Amino acid sequence: MADNFTWCPYIEPTGTGTFRVRSAQFGNGYRQVAGDGINNEVQSWPLTFRGKEAYVLEILGFLRARKGFIPFNWTPPLGVPSLFTCATWGVTPHGAGMFTLTATFEQHFGAA
Repeated sequence: MADNFTWCPYIEPTGTGTFRVRSAQFGNGYRQVAGDGINNEVQSWPLTFRGKEAYVLEILGFLRARKGFIPFNWTPPLGVPSLFTCATWGVTPHGAGMFTLTATFEQHFGAA
């Protein structure tokens, strides 16, 4: 069973939804299109977290423990709880013990 990601990202995250489709173009101008698999809608969410060192380290520890391929539960804005992975992240120090963590959550389909 996948763990829950419970930290709240910084305001106004902007996610992207992509529909995977397959198409075949024929010589007479006819084009046939179909969804690519049963889970052809995939979401990607670049998120930002800001806070003191201990707060950011807690989130980073959660992400590092999953090594970019172990899925976790997260609920995107206007979405339902789904499985996500995070293979890309970055940290920016601001001084006075404050940090910004950026991470990109990619929707995952498969076993948890």
